[in-house]
Amino acid sequence: MKPLVKTTGPVCAWFLFALGTAQAQQSPPPGPPPATVVVTGSFEPAPLEESDRTVQVFDLRKDAGLLFDSFTDYLKLDSSIDLQERAPNGVQTDLSIRGGTFAQSLVLLNGLRLNDAQTAHNNMDIPVPLDAITQIQVLHGSGSTQYGSDAVTGVVNLIAAPPETPELTLRTSAGNFGRNEQSGSAAASFGPLSEELAFARDFSSGFLPDRDYRLLSLASISHLKSLLGSTDVILALSDRPFGADQFYGNFPSWERTKEWLAAVRQELGANTEADLSFRRQTDLFVLFRDDPQIFTNRHIVESWEGDLRRTDTLPAGARLSYGAEMFSDSIDSNNLGQHSRVYGAGYLDYDIRTLRRFSFSAGLRTDVYNNFQTQVDPTVSAGYWLSSAFKLRASISRAFRLPSYTDLYYQDPANVGSPFLKPETAWNYEAGLDWQPGARWRAGFTVFQRHDSNLIDFVRTSASDIFRATNFDHLVFTGGEGRVEWQPVAGQTFDFEYTGLQGDKRNDPLVVSKYAFNYPVHSGIVAWRGTLGKWIVARTRVGVMERFDSYAYCVWDASAAASRGRVRPFLQLTNLTGTVYYEVPGVVMPQRGVLGGVEITTLR
Repeated sequence: MKPLVKTTGPVCAWFLFALGTAQAQQSPPPGPPPATVVVTGSFEPAPLEESDRTVQVFDLRKDAGLLFDSFTDYLKLDSSIDLQERAPNGVQTDLSIRGGTFAQSLVLLNGLRLNDAQTAHNNMDIPVPLDAITQIQVLHGSGSTQYGSDAVTGVVNLIAAPPETPELTLRTSAGNFGRNEQSGSAAASFGPLSEELAFARDFSSGFLPDRDYRLLSLASISHLKSLLGSTDVILALSDRPFGADQFYGNFPSWERTKEWLAAVRQELGANTEADLSFRRQTDLFVLFRDDPQIFTNRHIVESWEGDLRRTDTLPAGARLSYGAEMFSDSIDSNNLGQHSRVYGAGYLDYDIRTLRRFSFSAGLRTDVYNNFQTQVDPTVSAGYWLSSAFKLRASISRAFRLPSYTDLYYQDPANVGSPFLKPETAWNYEAGLDWQPGARWRAGFTVFQRHDSNLIDFVRTSASDIFRATNFDHLVFTGGEGRVEWQPVAGQTFDFEYTGLQGDKRNDPLVVSKYAFNYPVHSGIVAWRGTLGKWIVARTRVGVMERFDSYAYCVWDASAAASRGRVRPFLQLTNLTGTVYYEVPGVVMPQRGVLGGVEITTLR
C-alpha cells in the first residue's frame, strides 16, 4: 500500500521560478575556484578535478556553518544520497548511496570505519560534533578496494583536520517541537601542539508522542608535529536516547545508543603512516517503552582497527601504494548472543597521472575472514582530457559486504536473522563526463550500473508472516546522475542535481522486501547559497523525491545568518511547505520546523 503524501507541487514550482529569477547586486565575476584535494576514492590525496571517480566534496570551513544544523543538512545537497530519516538531526537515520541498502554504504572518520558491526541502522550516529569536522567527502560507487566490507554503493568520509587559528565559539538556539540546542568549540596552539575541543547538545520533546530525543557529543582532536612526523589523536563520546515509535514496526519503542572512540594516526617519515582505533558501542532497545519487561535488547559491540600504509614514487610520476589492515569486532548481547570475528586485508594500487591527457589507476585488495575465506576486490579507473574543459572518465570495481550480527542472529516478534547468510558481492560499472569551462560553471554527468549478488534483506511472503533475513540471488540497478554548479556573480552559487535509478522488480509480488526496494527512482535538488547585502549569508534548498512504488514529495528548507561580527544571530526553517512525507515506511516526518539562535565567537 502506498503511503499517503500531501503533495506541494505548485508551491515548490513557484519557488523554483522565483529562485531562478532572483538576482543579487552586481559584482565582479568570480575568480578561479580554489583547489580542492580529496582523499576518498584513492589511496593518495589528489585534486578533485583529477579524480577518475565521482566524488562530491562539502568544505565546512568555507561554508557558513550557521546555515547548517547537522551532518544530514550537508548530505541532503547530494541527489545520489538517500537519507532515510526517522527524525531530524540524524536520529536513527539510514544512509544509502545510488539506491543501495543502508548497509551497503560505509561511513568513515579520517578513513577509519564508523559502521556498526551490530546493525548498520546506527551508521549516522556520528561520535564527533559537527564543529569538529572540516570537510565531508562522498564517493559514489564501490570503495571496497580502498576500505573493505560495506563500501558497496559508496563511502562518506568525514575529515577532522587540525585547527588553523585559535578560536572560541559558543552557540545556542531554540525552536518548535520543544527544541533547544547548544554547541561550541575551542581551539588553541602551543608550539608544535594544536588542540580542539568541541561539544554539541540537542534536545527535542518531539513533534509526536514517543518521538522525543536527547543528543550529546563531545570530542578532543589533538595534532602534534615532531621529527618522526605528524601525530593526530581523536577522542570522542556520543549519547543518543530517543523515542522510536514505529521505527521497527507498529510498536511504541524506545532506544539509547552510546559510542566511545579513540583513534591515533602516526606518520613514520614522509611516505608511511600507521593508524589504530578502538570503538565501543552500546545499544539499549525497548520494544514497548512503557513496559520494558515485554521485550528489551542490550547490545555491546567493541571494534579494533589497525593499518600500516605506504606510498612510493616511481619513475614517470607514477605512485605505488600498498599496505595491510587488521580488524576485530565482538558483540555481547542478550538477544544476539556472544560472537566475535577477526579479519585482515592487504592491498596494492598503481596510479599514474602524467601521461599527457591520460590518467590511470589499478588496485587490488584481498580480505581474509572466517576460517580463511577470502574476498578479492579489484578496481580499474581511467580518465582522458578531451580538452582543457572536458574530461572523460570510467571505472570498473568489485565490492563486498559481510553480514552484520543483526543479519545473522537477531530475533524479535517481527524479525528473525539467519546464521547461514552469504556475504554480498557486487560489480560496479560507471562512465562520466566532466565539464569546467571556467570559474562560473562546473558540471558532470555519470551513468552507472551495479550487479548485486546475494544481497541481504529481510523479507516476508504474507502479511501474517514475520520478516526473515535472506539472500537475493541477483539484482541489477542502472542509473544516471548529473550536477551543474553556476556562479552568476561573486558570492552567489546555484546547484542543480538529479539522480535517476531503475532497479530489478520483485519477481514474486507476494514477497515483501523491507529495505532493498525502498530506493529512490527520481531524486532532484535545486539549491542556492550566497550573500544578501553586506551582512547576511543565506541558503535554500528544494528537494524532490520519488521512491520505488510510492508517491513523489517535495521538501523546501531555508536558512539565514549574520555574516559579520562576534555576535551573529541565525534562523533555520525546515519543510516550509508543510509536506507530510515518509522516508521510512510508517514513520512520518515532522512538518514546518523553526530554529533560531545566536553564535558568539572570538573571531571575525
